Amino acid sequence: MTFSKTTTRSPDYADTLLTLSEGSVHRRFDPYLDIDWDAPELAIDRDDPRWVLSAELDPLGATSWYQDLPLERRIEIGRWRQANAAKVGLAFESILIRGMMQYAMALPNGSPEFRYCLHEMTEECNHIQMFQELVNRIGDDVPGMRPLFRLASPFIGVAGGYFWVILFIGILGGEEPIDHYQKALLRSGTATQPTLRRIMEIHIAEEARHISFANEFLRAHIARMNPVSSAVCAVSFPIAMRWLADELVKPPKSFARKFDIPDEVFDDAFWRSPASRKILSGFFGDMRTLADELGFRNRVTKPLWKLLKIDGGYTRYRGEPDRRAS
Repeated sequence: MTFSKTTTRSPDYADTLLTLSEGSVHRRFDPYLDIDWDAPELAIDRDDPRWVLSAELDPLGATSWYQDLPLERRIEIGRWRQANAAKVGLAFESILIRGMMQYAMALPNGSPEFRYCLHEMTEECNHIQMFQELVNRIGDDVPGMRPLFRLASPFIGVAGGYFWVILFIGILGGEEPIDHYQKALLRSGTATQPTLRRIMEIHIAEEARHISFANEFLRAHIARMNPVSSAVCAVSFPIAMRWLADELVKPPKSFARKFDIPDEVFDDAFWRSPASRKILSGFFGDMRTLADELGFRNRVTKPLWKLLKIDGGYTRYRGEPDRRAS
């Protein structure tokens, strides 16, 4: 078999892609086979107190304003926020698919990247169905992404297919905050609505492969870039992380208006207060480690990470809990 130019020079990368592809063949999930949506134990109760936002993990849940609300209001806000997070997540997956399809269609015959890209896109389509089914069953008519990003999303995805290293940096910028939050919530032992918990378990399992691919893709491709292109990527890396954290975690202003959230509370939650900044920084411990490995965190770019409020510690291994990475 012949391989693409990249994998010919990096047999270890080709082996990694084969391992990831085989994992997608032998360990995959279907949203309508692996979730029994109509099971009594997965019934969605709109008044379930388990919709209440975590005071440790959610930036709005950490505010005293939210904690002082009546339980019914905290449930309503938490339920809307979880539904909107799912809607944002599925929209991001659609951007990823557009960009990755554009990239994959230009690959040469025999490229192992082609095979894994198609496996990943198949799984992301399943995630879109899974998230939308959750939104439908929760019953809140949430908008998802903020208006400007929603309008730009079709063009961002297609453009990413041509600027593919930036695309994969953006993929990590979007996947890491969601993955980090979901892992932290399940690890915390916090009572979580059962359907939401099952969705998180499936998403975490498959995103492990997707994030691993993005990491290995950047290592393989950036090693072959010229110094100017590498410098552009080094600057783009923290900017993409912070921008996409805002787009995926910070809700639209319509959310604040709907629930009469004071401007100062909204600003503190996203990302003015020390508690919210700690949450924001915590999303990117793995990415700081990766950026160091890629040579992207240097004396020129480190001040940018700090300016964007996403500097901080490192992780010894991917997904290490914040107790060390903070």
